Amino acid sequence: MTDQQGRPRPGAVFDALGTTYEEAFAGSPAHRRSLEWLLERLAPGSRVLDVGSGTGRPTAQTLASAGHEVLGIDVSPVMVELAARRVPAASFRCADIRDVPLADGSFDAVCVYFSLLQMSRAEQADVVRRLVRALTPSGHLVLATVPIDLEDVEGVFMGHPVRVSSFGAQDFTAVAEEAGLEVLDSEEILFTPEHADAQPEPHLFLLCRRHPAAVRAQ
Repeated sequence: MTDQQGRPRPGAVFDALGTTYEEAFAGSPAHRRSLEWLLERLAPGSRVLDVGSGTGRPTAQTLASAGHEVLGIDVSPVMVELAARRVPAASFRCADIRDVPLADGSFDAVCVYFSLLQMSRAEQADVVRRLVRALTPSGHLVLATVPIDLEDVEGVFMGHPVRVSSFGAQDFTAVAEEAGLEVLDSEEILFTPEHADAQPEPHLFLLCRRHPAAVRAQ
């Protein structure tokens, strides 16, 4: 399906992929390490927002299994249905994060794993700023992206057409910092998904905390 401009609808590729996406990316060691990093910093029963929650695995499942209150947001109704069945301990909502009202200080942590890539650069920066405002003053945020310098480029992802925008690693880090995040650690790897149509791709993980200055500026 396409939008009014004839472009692939953002959730369409993930509707089509379903569990295939999870199988392709489940082996990412950097993803697992970033979740371990976050778990070490969360107080018991923390409220966590998972943006682009997919099938719910591994992010929502890992966090919910540790006793945290997880809300997953995903634009794909197929993914949301799968996640609700697979991770009943978490809550999931089918929506575009750009349209979801976010109360200031309402989450102890936010996870954003590769879910901004079908947005424009301006939209990505705006979403990150909104997510920072949604964090508690001591909240943490994990951001993961494909750090390639491109904007509104037509491509193919696991056999499906997509339009993608992204930042290089340095510029994406600047987006995070300008939004009010302190980047405490980062990891950049080359990862090959387990899929016949997948190619090796760079992955950047930013492990962040809401900067004290962002609290004062609010």
